[in-house]
Amino acid sequence: MRRVLAAFKIALRALFRNKTRAFLTMLGIICGVAAVITTVSLGQGAKAQIEAQIASLGQNVIQVGSGSVTRGGIHTGWGSAGTLTIEDAEAIQREIPGVVGVSPEVRTSGQVAAGNANWFTQVLGESADYFSIRQWPVALGEPFTEQDVRSVNKVAVIGATVADQLYPGEDPIGKVIRIRNAPFIVVGVLASKGFNMFGQDQDDVVVIPYTSAMKRLLGQTSLRSIIVQAAGPEIIALTQQQITELLRQRHRITPDRDDDFTVRTQQEIAERATEASETMRNLLAGVAAVSLIVGGIGIMNIMLVSVTERTREIGIRMAVGARGRDVMLQFLIEAVTLSAIGGALGILAGVGASKWLTYSQGWPTATPLGWILISVCCSAVVGILFGFYPARKASQLDPIEALRYE
Repeated sequence: MRRVLAAFKIALRALFRNKTRAFLTMLGIICGVAAVITTVSLGQGAKAQIEAQIASLGQNVIQVGSGSVTRGGIHTGWGSAGTLTIEDAEAIQREIPGVVGVSPEVRTSGQVAAGNANWFTQVLGESADYFSIRQWPVALGEPFTEQDVRSVNKVAVIGATVADQLYPGEDPIGKVIRIRNAPFIVVGVLASKGFNMFGQDQDDVVVIPYTSAMKRLLGQTSLRSIIVQAAGPEIIALTQQQITELLRQRHRITPDRDDDFTVRTQQEIAERATEASETMRNLLAGVAAVSLIVGGIGIMNIMLVSVTERTREIGIRMAVGARGRDVMLQFLIEAVTLSAIGGALGILAGVGASKWLTYSQGWPTATPLGWILISVCCSAVVGILFGFYPARKASQLDPIEALRYE
């Protein structure tokens, strides 16, 4: 241990004798580690933001989607076949014990108007459970009730954006909003949620009873989808399986045929949403890691130059009793010290750059401790790998020849 400390002191003195060269050598490691930390922080921040936005859609949510239609050899995509019915939704709520909320869903878009103002927006037909499933409280007024759904009442809960566009500076509660020329009474205004991960304004929406949407606006009997909420995260997979089995039975789908619906959990939706961001993050982190290798090559180059410059010093040390392993340890410690200091400065630069991007550009970032530890280890490994050859070369010098070197 004493020998290691002595070698460490000698290494530091050697580095401080050439401070500019040492700093330029460390610069490759600094840039590499900083680039990796910044890239990973941006990727983790984007992933966390996506997961938070998906979580804001509700807890323990299962999305049941309608099937697809093929017309003239063209697949119209999931949700176009209208294979789900109100009876399917009622059966899910009635027969599956782990379900605590169900909202049959139909969607459309169109022009809405109030007085002299009008606005193009998305219209959702939902059940009274929708607001609790989506954890979307009403800021003004109150949500419509199950009685409104059963009675096909013309009532609406509007988003904050719609309220601002149609009723600027006014209280919209109790006022009329015309949806495709059908008058609805505004009973509530949803709390603002802002933009989602796809850049869409979540507050630009009108929610009405699904029965009213189907009978008064769309004239259809099928559903686009069914939103289901399980009692807890531990039974989501079981509930998903039970929903699939129930719908296959109700739709009389034989074992040799594919489902005419889709059942996806919130976790599956989150994984698909974060897949692209994770791929990009790993790609950028890989590109940034290349600079670590470049920095390591720089360390090897400088250490080889240092061995050549200090050949006479090495000869004197060996002449007074230093062994080859002592010389190798000294140069190896110099290389590791260079990379370790460069790694530490790189971590500080990476974390600082991440914080700056958050405060100045508003980009979400999150620096995981694991990646900081990985960066430290990588810096040490780079120092050992690229410092070993110069250190070994120094330890194999002939003392007599080294003393003669000018």
